[in-house]
Parts: sequence; C-alpha cells; structure tokens
Amino acid sequence: MPRRSPTAADEVRSLARLGTLATTVANADEPQRLRLTGGTYSVVYPVVYTGLTQGLERRRGHPACAVSVRHLADDCLDRFHDDVEAVVHDVVRRATAPIDNLDAWICGLINSATVNGHRRRRGEVGALQRPRAPKWLVDGLGGDRWLVHLAVQMLNWAGNPATAGSQVWPVDSWTALRCRFTGDWDPAAGDVRHDIETVLRVMRAKREWYERYVEGPLGHKHVPVPRFSLENPGDSALTPALSLVDAGERDDLYMRELAHLAMTAMRTRLLAGEDPRTVVAEVINVAFGDGAAPAMDGAAHLSDADGEHVGRLLRDQDRISRIVVAVLAIVEDR
Repeated sequence: MPRRSPTAADEVRSLARLGTLATTVANADEPQRLRLTGGTYSVVYPVVYTGLTQGLERRRGHPACAVSVRHLADDCLDRFHDDVEAVVHDVVRRATAPIDNLDAWICGLINSATVNGHRRRRGEVGALQRPRAPKWLVDGLGGDRWLVHLAVQMLNWAGNPATAGSQVWPVDSWTALRCRFTGDWDPAAGDVRHDIETVLRVMRAKREWYERYVEGPLGHKHVPVPRFSLENPGDSALTPALSLVDAGERDDLYMRELAHLAMTAMRTRLLAGEDPRTVVAEVINVAFGDGAAPAMDGAAHLSDADGEHVGRLLRDQDRISRIVVAVLAIVEDR
C-alpha cells in the first residue's frame, strides 16, 4: 500500500504533541500560517460540531441540523462557522505546551473560546460585550422586571448579526418570550411593540449612550431593501422584486420558519402545563391548517381545507398521538 502523505492537520497534531504549535504559527510566513490555520480548522470543526453545535441544534428544535454539518440550515451554519473560527483563534494561540490528545484538549476549550469569540464580534460593531441594563435605565423603566429584561434583550440583539426580516426587532420571538416571562399566554404582538417603544424612549434620554450601544450596532445589520412599484415609485405599496432563488426555495424557507414558530408556541404552552393533545392540534391548525394564511408566492390556495393533508391529519387521532410523542421528546431534550 502506498504511504499517505502527511496533511496540514497531521502537521498541526504533531506540533501540538511537541508543544510548539502556537510558536510555529506565530513565527510562520503567510503561506505557512494559512496552511497551519487551515489544518487547525480541519481538526477543530468536527469537535465543535459534536461537542457544541449538535446539542445546541437539538435544544433549538432543529433535528435536521443535528444530523451533520452538511444538514445545517443557513443561519445555523453561519453560527457554526463563527464558533469554529473562535476556537481556531484560541487553539493557535494557546497551544504552547505539549498536548497528547488534541481533540480532547479542544473539547475543554470550546466554551471559553466561543464566548470570547462572541464578545470579540460584538466589540467589532461597537455593541456591549456583556449586555446589562444600567441603573438609570432600570429606574427609567420603573423597575418593571419584564421591561428591564426586554431592554437587555434589545441590547443583545443590537450586536447580533442576525436580522428579523423586514423588521428591526424580532417581535414574534419576543412575544413568545413575553408569554413565558409574564404568564400572559395570549398577548397581542402590538403589546410587545409598545413595550419596545417604551424601552427605546427611555434609552434615547441618554443620546450618546443610545447612539453608541444601540443605534450604531444596529447600523451594521444587513437591512432588506424596500421594493416599490416601477409604475408608481411614490407608491408605498411593496411589490415583488427579482429574487435569486426560485419560488420553491422561498416557500421552503417560509415553511421552515413557520415550523420553528409553531414549535416555539407548542413548547411555551406545554411548559405552562396545558394538555399536549390540545396544544398540538390547535397550533398545527393555526400554523398549517384551515386557520393558517400562508404568505407564499403564487396563486391563492383556493381548495377546501377539509380536503387538504393537514385537515386529514388533524382528524386522525393516531397521527396526533405520534406527533404529541415527538413534540414532548423535543421539549424534554431541551
């Protein structure tokens, strides 16, 4: 059998065993540094996936993303790459002593490395690295526990690269959070928007602080461009624009987001002690059945909902039972 040529990952493991990995990377020229960093990435990414990402995706209710790296959805893949980059950053700087089992050593490094990486990324856009509500903000909100908690969420969101579609703030997610926090299980989304405006009004009282830690970091997010009618540019009505993906992909993304919201709603109600069968049937009906109004491309769905697959599923008690078991397993895993 021909002998396999050593790879960059093999070289990284060898340098780690000698205790010279960090020194070698620091003193290497650019091509050698890129080679060793790439080799470190090859060693790190499977460890980060099994040691961190896989468990996180299960707790998020993303079973497909917990299968393998290749199954990660776009947003989850971005988070995974950020975490791997953070761990690689620490490995090539902290591997200064002999390491016999590099994979096991990396496992012990994951938590601190990813936390530090998260803080570095927030610092790069000017956001608070450890969001907390200052005393003047707490006093301005009257010490209201929910509003203070929401203010911290807003400070955290400002430095998060994720976006909320065409909205500035993730109102839907915070509506579910408000349910859990306040015990009010049927709030209107408008209540959360009113709460957000209340917090912003108090934050703006300290204009320099607001511009630095809220407005500035928010400006680094990629905001969707408004689409106006070509025939009437002054018309405020939005019209469809040229898309880089086909209708099937857009519908698939929409349904995936809808499934995530449905799972969040079911988890919230189950943790509040509601009957599992009632929760599953009602949420599925609202999200996908005759109570749904899917905003997907193409002609309106004019068929009778009672004849649709979801309608038949909701009338099949055995299928409902199987769904209840699956949902409870996800909630228990979380």
